[in-house]
Amino acid sequence: MRLRFTISILLAAIWVMMAAESPFVGKWKLNPAKSQFAGTTTTYEQLPSGEMQMTAEGQSYKFKVDGKDYAAIFGQTAAWKQLDPNTWEVTNKFDGKVLGTDAVKIAADRKTLTVVSKGKKPNGESYDESAAFERVSGGTGLAGKWKSTKVQPATEMWDIAPNGDDGLTLTVVDYNASAKVKFDGKDYPVTGPTMPKNFTLAIKKTGPRSLEMTEKMDGKAVFIDVFTVSADGKTLIDEASAPGSNEKIKAVYDRQ
Repeated sequence: MRLRFTISILLAAIWVMMAAESPFVGKWKLNPAKSQFAGTTTTYEQLPSGEMQMTAEGQSYKFKVDGKDYAAIFGQTAAWKQLDPNTWEVTNKFDGKVLGTDAVKIAADRKTLTVVSKGKKPNGESYDESAAFERVSGGTGLAGKWKSTKVQPATEMWDIAPNGDDGLTLTVVDYNASAKVKFDGKDYPVTGPTMPKNFTLAIKKTGPRSLEMTEKMDGKAVFIDVFTVSADGKTLIDEASAPGSNEKIKAVYDRQ
């Protein structure tokens, strides 16, 4: 009788702990087949200065096609060189170290563009991503607006743990990037080998299974994410967009 009573108390305590635990806590793996990353616009503009400017998802940077490193987005650099009239190679670096390369190619019809990205993640795993675009405007060259029609991202794993009674520790395992955040809307730094020092996250609860996260660079919002955990607790959905943009992407993660 005493043993049964003790077990009952123990089970009750475990149930209370589980009930109090955030539905976000756990390990989550990106499911590319369920996600939707297409539909966003990338613009290449030829400037009077002889430079090109690329703009995508609210972020822009200028470069010349001369093989030299130019300041890009999120603390990275990009070096463009032209391989033939329709093909470019872009080397992306962070803190002087190569992150990966992009092969950018315009098809013979001049109406479609493909970008194939390859490299290594900070955890040592290789990645291979691709995106296809259709021309929205522009002539026959790279300059113009391109809308993505198909995106094949690399997989990634999130590990979300409690951070006290009112917060979370968010870790993107593949990139060794993490942040300890509270549900108070304040900015908290993200650390990791490929994370710029001035990149922060701010989160707030929007419901029992949802939260809003604001990604910032230098205090300025660059992405707004709305995370929702499904009623059965098996799926985490992230719907994100740049501030002021109506182009959204949806990343779907499966609980591991």
